Amino acid sequence: MTDDMPLLRVAALSKSYGSRVGCADVSFDLWPGEVLAVVGESGSGKTTLLNCVSTRLMPTAGTVSYRARDGEWRDLYRMSEAERRFLMRTDWGFVHQNPADGLRMTVSAGANVGERLMAVGDRHYGNIRATAVDWLGRVEIAEDRVDDQPRAFSGGMRQRLQIARNLVTHPRLVFMDEPTGGLDVSVQARLLDLLRGLVADLGLAAIVVTHDLAVARLLSHRMMVMKDGKVVEHGLTDRVLDDPQAPYTQLLVSSILQV
Repeated sequence: MTDDMPLLRVAALSKSYGSRVGCADVSFDLWPGEVLAVVGESGSGKTTLLNCVSTRLMPTAGTVSYRARDGEWRDLYRMSEAERRFLMRTDWGFVHQNPADGLRMTVSAGANVGERLMAVGDRHYGNIRATAVDWLGRVEIAEDRVDDQPRAFSGGMRQRLQIARNLVTHPRLVFMDEPTGGLDVSVQARLLDLLRGLVADLGLAAIVVTHDLAVARLLSHRMMVMKDGKVVEHGLTDRVLDDPQAPYTQLLVSSILQV
């Protein structure tokens, strides 16, 4: 399969909660290996958009199409629930802001990573454990913590473990919801550096929701700015941040510069 076609197509996606708009008429393509940042203040609709695109939330209107490994396009909302769950276990990953939402807190770190491997058919205990240890090392978790439960880890370690759990199966697309939210600044910096390296090494496509423009600049190739559920600006990340056109984007950028 070639990379001269998008991996994901979102067309006129909308979600409303009664009279309240979550997101409205959002369209974009995502290409293999591309990282798209969706930015905006709280309530701008960015998390609603992410949840609709990742099939965690049913949209009110619009379509989301995914190009499968066989090259065929799949309408995600015409797939069965079982097919979508399989996609989430294999081709996709989802990194939550709160790592406890993306981990099993009462099983070991190694088991958290190993579960994803078993989901794609690995049944050899030795291979699973060795791969888990390797991935813990890649996210800077010591081998002697492989049998510790995540509840014994710091917040930064839990987030790194969640990243290992998601990336161990080499997914093609990863969704990230405020991946550095709630972490100390020094921990954020290390995590961002780790994420940037892994995304580049693995050639992942990713959609990253964040309110932090520094995170967007470090991680993403392209950026969408949302306000009141609508996209107000969309373009290459450096262009949007260095030469914002929409008044709302200008306000966001200037407020960061004044801090």
